[in-house]
Amino acid sequence: MTGKITAQKREAGKPHSALTDLRSKGEVPGVVYGYQVETTPLTVSEIDLIKTLRESGRNGVINLEVDGKTINVVLSDYQTDALKGSFKHVDFLAVNMSDELEVSVAVHTLGESAGEKESGVLNQPNREVTIKVKPADIPDALEVDVTTLAIGDHITVGDIRQTVSYEILEDDDFILVSITAPRTDEELESLETPVDEGAEPEVIGDDAEGKEKEA
Repeated sequence: MTGKITAQKREAGKPHSALTDLRSKGEVPGVVYGYQVETTPLTVSEIDLIKTLRESGRNGVINLEVDGKTINVVLSDYQTDALKGSFKHVDFLAVNMSDELEVSVAVHTLGESAGEKESGVLNQPNREVTIKVKPADIPDALEVDVTTLAIGDHITVGDIRQTVSYEILEDDDFILVSITAPRTDEELESLETPVDEGAEPEVIGDDAEGKEKEA
């Protein structure tokens, strides 16, 4: 699904206070650059931005309207307020719909594995992969079915490379999901054993020197 956002040009080089004032009015400062577009500072409504991202997804193509001209863009980068969670700045990358892009997509697991039903632990050592794909075909996520995985099994990029319609740029041995055995009581106890912070480390050099003096 393609979302739509209307943007307003803004003057570059404004002081920080001016950007803060924009944000207080529900506007998000940003910039658009890329394919057949001059780098242009702009602002977009935060409400419209959030709504569009919910509809089209983080990697979806957006029809960005600037001065009556519609530009095909994707959200290249963004900054958020650590406390409020609101958008502070957005970067839109103008794209050629006929060319492939390199983008990162999340790895999502589907189902409950056989190993988990036996108390195994599902691990995702890598939660994103980089893919090469045309803008209109960018998926929301790489979905991996884990239902048949038993304890000790894993899924790598090589296992699923031929099941998707785009190129995954990671190597075949790049692990996406694994199922490990549950930790034993002894392992859990060792993790919970408190460290004696008051214990003094043994200083081998001083001890050796003392022995030489005693000799």
